[in-house]
Amino acid sequence: MRPRILLALGGWCVALSAVAGPALAGNGGFAPVPPESPNAEGITTTWWFITAFILLIFVLVEGLLVLFVLRYRRRRRSRDEDGVQIHGSTRLELMWTAGPVLVLFAIAVFVAVKLPGIADTPSSAAGAPLRVEVVGQQFFWQFRYPNEVVAIDRLRAPAGVPVELVVTAPDWDVVHSWWVPALGGKIDAIPGHVNTTWFQVARPGVYKGRCAELCGLYHAKMLDEVEVMPADAFAAWLEEQASAQQAADPELGRAEWEGVCAKCHGMDAEGGYGPAIPPDTLVDDRAIARVVRAGRALPGRPVMPPVGRDWTDGQIESLNAYLEERFGNQG
Repeated sequence: MRPRILLALGGWCVALSAVAGPALAGNGGFAPVPPESPNAEGITTTWWFITAFILLIFVLVEGLLVLFVLRYRRRRRSRDEDGVQIHGSTRLELMWTAGPVLVLFAIAVFVAVKLPGIADTPSSAAGAPLRVEVVGQQFFWQFRYPNEVVAIDRLRAPAGVPVELVVTAPDWDVVHSWWVPALGGKIDAIPGHVNTTWFQVARPGVYKGRCAELCGLYHAKMLDEVEVMPADAFAAWLEEQASAQQAADPELGRAEWEGVCAKCHGMDAEGGYGPAIPPDTLVDDRAIARVVRAGRALPGRPVMPPVGRDWTDGQIESLNAYLEERFGNQG
C-alpha cells in the first residue's frame, strides 16, 4: 500500500510543478500589480503583511496536522481498539487561544495605521490637488476637469501632482466601480452619491483599469486608462482642449462616439447590443440630440438610457460634428 501512496503523491507533485510555472509567470495575478501611487503602495504593503500571516498560519497548522497524523497513526493496532488517551494541556490551550487573538490584533493595528494614507490625500503632497469629476455610466467613464474640459474613457493627469477624483453616477444609472490597480483601490460610483479617492504618480505612463462592478451586459467593455504626462505637457494639453471644446470639436465627438455610442451600436452603426442606426439619422442634429439626452425605448428591444442627459451643448455639437464628418457622405 505504501509504495502506491508514495507513487500517487509523487505524481501529484510532478503535475503541480508542471502547472506552477505558467501560473506564476509574470505574477500570474497572485499579487497586486506594482504600485505607482502612495495609496496603492499602502494597499500592496497591507496585502503582503496579511499574506505573511496567512502563509505562516497555513504552514503551522498543516505541519502540525501532518506531524500528528504520523505520530499518532494506528500502526498495527486493530480497528476496534482505542488509541492512547491523551489528556489536555492548559498551557497549550491558552497558547492556541491567545495566538489568533494576537494575530488579529496585529492585523487590525497595521490596517488602522495604513488606512488614512490610503483613503485621504496626504497633507504633505506637493502642490494643490487637481480635482477631476469622474462619472460612471453604462458603459463608459466621463471625466470633467475644473475648466470644463471633458474626456471619455481616458483620464490625463500631470506627473508629480496629487489628483483628487470625485466619483459618482447619474440617478438613472446603476452602480459602477472605478479601479486602476496600479493607482489605488476600488471606489464605487453610486447613483446620486459622491465618493472620493486620489492618486499621485511620479513617472509618466499609461495605467489601465476597468469597472469592477458588474453593471450590465457590456460591463466588460467599460475599460479606462489613466495617462500620466509631464506637468508642462499636461498643462498644454488642458489649455488646448479648453480652446477646442469651446466650439464643436470633432476629436471630442470621436471619443464620444467610440466610447459611448459605438460600444452598443457598433463602430459603423451596424448594430450589436443596440439597433443599427441609419446614416441619415446620424447626420440629423436634432434627432441625435434628442435620443442622446432623452434615451429611447423600442418595442421588444432594450431601453437606451439617456447617456447624454447632462451633456453640455458643446458636447452634443462635438458629437454631431464628428458624425457629419464620418457619415455625412452616406446620407
